[in-house]
Amino acid sequence: MHYRVQESAQVHPSATIGDRSAVWDLAQIREEATLGTDCVVGRGAYIGTGVRIGDNVKIQNYALVYEPATLADGVFVGPAAVFTNDHNPRSVAPDGTLKRASDWEAVGVDVAEGASIGARAVCVAPVRIGRWAMVAAGAVVTRDVPDFALVMGVPAKRAGWVGRGGARLEHEGEGRWRCPETGAHYVESDGVLSEAEPEEAA
Repeated sequence: MHYRVQESAQVHPSATIGDRSAVWDLAQIREEATLGTDCVVGRGAYIGTGVRIGDNVKIQNYALVYEPATLADGVFVGPAAVFTNDHNPRSVAPDGTLKRASDWEAVGVDVAEGASIGARAVCVAPVRIGRWAMVAAGAVVTRDVPDFALVMGVPAKRAGWVGRGGARLEHEGEGRWRCPETGAHYVESDGVLSEAEPEEAA
Protein backbone atom coordinates (compact mmCIF):
# COMPACT_ATOMS: atom_id res chain seq x y z
CA MET A 1 0.00 0.00 0.00
CA HIS A 2 1.53 3.32 -1.11
CA TYR A 3 -1.28 5.58 0.10
CA ARG A 4 -2.73 6.51 3.49
CA VAL A 5 -6.30 5.88 4.67
CA GLN A 6 -7.40 6.67 8.22
CA GLU A 7 -9.18 3.87 10.08
CA SER A 8 -12.44 5.80 10.35
CA ALA A 9 -12.59 6.47 6.59
CA GLN A 10 -14.68 4.25 4.29
CA VAL A 11 -13.07 3.30 1.00
CA HIS A 12 -14.93 0.76 -1.12
CA PRO A 13 -12.76 -2.18 -2.25
CA SER A 14 -13.52 -1.37 -5.90
CA ALA A 15 -12.24 2.22 -5.57
CA THR A 16 -8.74 3.02 -6.83
CA ILE A 17 -6.40 5.20 -4.77
CA GLY A 18 -3.20 6.53 -6.31
CA ASP A 19 0.26 6.49 -4.77
CA ARG A 20 1.04 8.95 -1.96
CA SER A 21 -2.62 10.01 -1.65
CA ALA A 22 -4.23 10.49 1.77
CA VAL A 23 -7.83 9.90 2.86
CA TRP A 24 -8.60 11.43 6.24
CA ASP A 25 -11.04 10.67 9.07
CA LEU A 26 -14.68 9.93 8.25
CA ALA A 27 -14.22 10.46 4.52
CA GLN A 28 -16.15 8.13 2.21
CA ILE A 29 -15.07 7.01 -1.24
CA ARG A 30 -17.71 4.98 -3.09
CA GLU A 31 -17.70 2.15 -5.60
CA GLU A 32 -15.48 2.40 -8.70
CA ALA A 33 -14.27 5.91 -7.81
CA THR A 34 -10.75 6.72 -8.97
CA LEU A 35 -8.33 8.96 -7.09
CA GLY A 36 -5.01 9.89 -8.69
CA THR A 37 -1.55 10.25 -7.18
CA ASP A 38 -0.61 12.79 -4.48
CA CYS A 39 -4.23 13.65 -3.65
CA VAL A 40 -5.76 14.66 -0.32
CA VAL A 41 -9.35 13.89 0.71
CA GLY A 42 -10.20 15.77 3.89
CA ARG A 43 -12.20 14.81 6.96
CA GLY A 44 -15.82 13.94 6.24
CA ALA A 45 -15.55 14.44 2.48
CA TYR A 46 -17.71 12.33 0.17
CA ILE A 47 -16.65 10.99 -3.23
CA GLY A 48 -19.51 9.42 -5.17
CA THR A 49 -19.71 6.23 -7.19
CA GLY A 50 -17.52 6.29 -10.27
CA VAL A 51 -16.19 9.82 -9.72
CA ARG A 52 -12.92 10.39 -11.58
CA ILE A 53 -10.24 12.47 -9.87
CA GLY A 54 -6.84 13.32 -11.36
CA ASP A 55 -3.43 13.83 -9.74
CA ASN A 56 -2.50 16.48 -7.15
CA VAL A 57 -6.14 17.19 -6.23
CA LYS A 58 -7.11 18.58 -2.81
CA ILE A 59 -10.65 18.00 -1.55
CA GLN A 60 -11.12 19.76 1.76
CA ASN A 61 -13.17 18.80 4.81
CA TYR A 62 -16.85 17.92 4.29
CA ALA A 63 -16.87 18.61 0.56
CA LEU A 64 -19.49 16.55 -1.30
CA VAL A 65 -18.56 15.38 -4.79
CA TYR A 66 -21.49 13.46 -6.26
CA GLU A 67 -21.28 11.22 -9.31
CA PRO A 68 -20.67 11.48 -12.20
CA ALA A 69 -18.30 14.39 -11.46
CA THR A 70 -14.83 14.53 -12.99
CA LEU A 71 -11.92 16.50 -11.55
CA ALA A 72 -8.78 17.02 -13.62
CA ASP A 73 -5.22 17.34 -12.33
CA GLY A 74 -4.48 20.06 -9.80
CA VAL A 75 -8.06 20.87 -8.82
CA PHE A 76 -8.83 22.38 -5.39
CA VAL A 77 -12.23 21.87 -3.73
CA GLY A 78 -12.78 23.99 -0.62
CA PRO A 79 -14.41 22.99 2.66
CA ALA A 80 -18.11 22.06 2.48
CA ALA A 81 -18.33 22.71 -1.27
CA VAL A 82 -21.06 20.72 -3.03
CA PHE A 83 -21.24 19.26 -6.55
CA THR A 84 -24.85 18.33 -7.31
CA ASN A 85 -25.97 15.67 -9.77
CA ASP A 86 -29.73 16.08 -10.27
CA HIS A 87 -31.02 19.03 -12.30
CA ASN A 88 -34.63 18.43 -11.24
CA PRO A 89 -34.43 16.82 -7.79
CA ARG A 90 -37.52 15.14 -6.35
CA SER A 91 -37.89 12.63 -3.55
CA VAL A 92 -41.06 11.18 -5.10
CA ALA A 93 -42.47 10.54 -8.57
CA PRO A 94 -45.59 12.46 -9.76
CA ASP A 95 -47.77 9.64 -8.38
CA GLY A 96 -46.27 10.09 -4.91
CA THR A 97 -44.17 6.93 -4.89
CA LEU A 98 -40.59 7.06 -3.69
CA LYS A 99 -38.13 7.60 -6.54
CA ARG A 100 -35.38 5.01 -6.97
CA ALA A 101 -31.92 5.41 -8.45
CA SER A 102 -33.20 4.09 -11.78
CA ASP A 103 -35.91 6.78 -11.94
CA TRP A 104 -33.54 9.60 -12.85
CA GLU A 105 -30.36 10.22 -14.81
CA ALA A 106 -27.44 11.72 -12.93
CA VAL A 107 -25.65 14.71 -14.47
CA GLY A 108 -22.18 15.79 -13.45
CA VAL A 109 -19.84 18.67 -12.73
CA ASP A 110 -16.69 18.70 -14.87
CA VAL A 111 -13.77 20.60 -13.33
CA ALA A 112 -10.81 21.26 -15.63
CA GLU A 113 -7.10 21.42 -14.81
CA GLY A 114 -5.99 23.68 -11.98
CA ALA A 115 -9.41 25.15 -11.16
CA SER A 116 -10.36 26.08 -7.59
CA ILE A 117 -13.76 25.87 -5.91
CA GLY A 118 -14.13 28.05 -2.81
CA ALA A 119 -15.52 27.06 0.57
CA ARG A 120 -19.28 26.34 0.64
CA ALA A 121 -19.63 26.98 -3.08
CA VAL A 122 -22.31 24.98 -4.87
CA CYS A 123 -21.84 23.79 -8.45
CA VAL A 124 -25.24 22.89 -9.93
CA ALA A 125 -24.86 20.16 -12.54
CA PRO A 126 -24.58 19.91 -15.45
CA VAL A 127 -21.81 22.51 -15.51
CA ARG A 128 -18.15 22.83 -16.50
CA ILE A 129 -15.53 24.80 -14.55
CA GLY A 130 -12.78 25.87 -16.93
CA ARG A 131 -9.00 25.53 -16.65
CA TRP A 132 -7.43 27.53 -13.83
CA ALA A 133 -10.77 29.21 -13.08
CA MET A 134 -11.69 30.25 -9.55
CA VAL A 135 -15.11 30.00 -7.93
CA ALA A 136 -15.43 32.33 -4.93
CA ALA A 137 -16.51 31.09 -1.51
CA GLY A 138 -20.27 30.78 -1.21
CA ALA A 139 -20.94 31.16 -4.93
CA VAL A 140 -23.65 29.18 -6.70
CA VAL A 141 -22.52 28.14 -10.17
CA THR A 142 -25.40 27.49 -12.59
CA ARG A 143 -23.63 27.94 -15.93
CA ASP A 144 -20.27 27.04 -17.44
CA VAL A 145 -17.26 28.99 -16.17
CA PRO A 146 -14.63 30.04 -18.77
CA ASP A 147 -10.93 29.22 -18.42
CA PHE A 148 -9.15 31.61 -16.00
CA ALA A 149 -12.43 33.27 -14.96
CA LEU A 150 -13.08 34.49 -11.42
CA VAL A 151 -16.78 34.03 -10.63
CA MET A 152 -18.69 35.02 -7.51
CA GLY A 153 -22.19 35.59 -6.24
CA VAL A 154 -25.61 33.94 -6.43
CA PRO A 155 -25.91 33.04 -9.22
CA ALA A 156 -22.20 33.23 -9.97
CA LYS A 157 -21.06 35.79 -12.52
CA ARG A 158 -17.63 36.65 -13.85
CA ALA A 159 -15.96 39.33 -11.75
CA GLY A 160 -12.51 39.25 -13.31
CA TRP A 161 -9.71 37.00 -14.49
CA VAL A 162 -7.11 35.01 -12.54
CA GLY A 163 -3.82 33.48 -13.59
CA ARG A 164 -2.33 30.09 -12.83
CA GLY A 165 -1.08 31.40 -9.50
CA GLY A 166 -4.58 32.42 -8.43
CA ALA A 167 -3.96 36.17 -8.28
CA ARG A 168 -6.43 38.52 -9.94
CA LEU A 169 -5.02 39.73 -13.25
CA GLU A 170 -4.31 43.39 -13.98
CA HIS A 171 -5.60 44.94 -17.19
CA GLU A 172 -2.94 46.44 -19.42
CA GLY A 173 -5.29 47.63 -22.15
CA GLU A 174 -6.28 46.35 -25.60
CA GLY A 175 -7.24 42.89 -24.37
CA ARG A 176 -3.98 42.29 -22.56
CA TRP A 177 -3.73 41.13 -18.95
CA ARG A 178 -0.81 40.49 -16.60
CA CYS A 179 -0.41 38.49 -13.40
CA PRO A 180 1.03 40.76 -10.66
CA GLU A 181 2.68 37.80 -8.93
CA THR A 182 4.27 35.80 -11.74
CA GLY A 183 4.47 38.41 -14.49
CA ALA A 184 2.74 36.02 -16.91
CA HIS A 185 0.76 37.63 -19.73
CA TYR A 186 -2.69 36.72 -21.01
CA VAL A 187 -4.76 37.79 -24.01
CA GLU A 188 -8.55 38.30 -24.05
CA SER A 189 -10.55 37.94 -27.24
CA ASP A 190 -14.36 37.78 -27.49
CA GLY A 191 -14.70 37.04 -23.78
CA VAL A 192 -12.15 34.22 -23.85
CA LEU A 193 -8.83 34.47 -22.01
CA SER A 194 -5.75 32.52 -23.05
CA GLU A 195 -2.11 32.49 -22.10
CA ALA A 196 -0.02 34.75 -24.31
CA GLU A 197 2.46 33.22 -26.70
CA PRO A 198 6.06 34.39 -26.17
CA GLU A 199 5.86 36.88 -29.04
CA GLU A 200 2.57 38.26 -27.68
CA ALA A 201 4.04 38.74 -24.19
CA ALA A 202 6.98 40.77 -25.46
